[in-house]
Amino acid sequence: MLRAVIIDDEPNAVNLLALRLSQHCPHIEIVATCTSSLLGIEAIKTHRPEILFLDIEMPQMNGFQVLEEVADIPFSLVFVTAYDRFALKAFKYSALDYLLKPIDTQELIEAINKIEKQRQTDPLQIQHLKQQMAPNAKTLPERIALPYQNGVTFASIQDVLYCEADDNYTRFHLKDGQQYLVTKTLRDVQELLEERDFLRVHRQYLINLNHIKKFVKGEGSYIIMDNDLSIPVSRGQKDRLMERFGWF
Repeated sequence: MLRAVIIDDEPNAVNLLALRLSQHCPHIEIVATCTSSLLGIEAIKTHRPEILFLDIEMPQMNGFQVLEEVADIPFSLVFVTAYDRFALKAFKYSALDYLLKPIDTQELIEAINKIEKQRQTDPLQIQHLKQQMAPNAKTLPERIALPYQNGVTFASIQDVLYCEADDNYTRFHLKDGQQYLVTKTLRDVQELLEERDFLRVHRQYLINLNHIKKFVKGEGSYIIMDNDLSIPVSRGQKDRLMERFGWF
């Protein structure tokens, strides 16, 4: 059994999440539900849960302030939120799990499955998210969190040469030669990075357009990246690639 605490100032949201967990995740033991940030802090200190479901926007203390009060207690964190599209990007750039209100059962199950396979939430991920959701933060972040087997690294987006599909994982290739295998599909990564000069040129590759050295056209078109690696370009994506650069 994994012990869980739920903190949300909306009683209906708390009750719905608790119901979904009891129905579909019986191995999760809900040890406390709180609609007050202050009571939530006490519940975390008392029960030391393995999982914390936490809203961000709450009276008295917001979610980030709650986390600061319990920073010495390790747990896996899932935010429960009703944020807009831009804010959800910030969650993804920080590689933090979140559930949108109203709670979708399948997304809840997937979040629990991920928690069971992965490590506890890294405090650096929370700090990264907090910075991106500050009132004056109106642009997408320049760094992305890459959770891998031994922890989490933060890479500059412009240091990513390309991303390569590896079954249900994605391998990030950085310009310094480092590689990180993360638990995201290439489609998930594409959704996150396509606004940042990345293009899916092949079913297996998503490339950083700023690191193209040469484009070789022909029946079997391919790209040569800054590290001299050749990456194939599918027929369907060749025109999109040429449009992006204004090539003829």
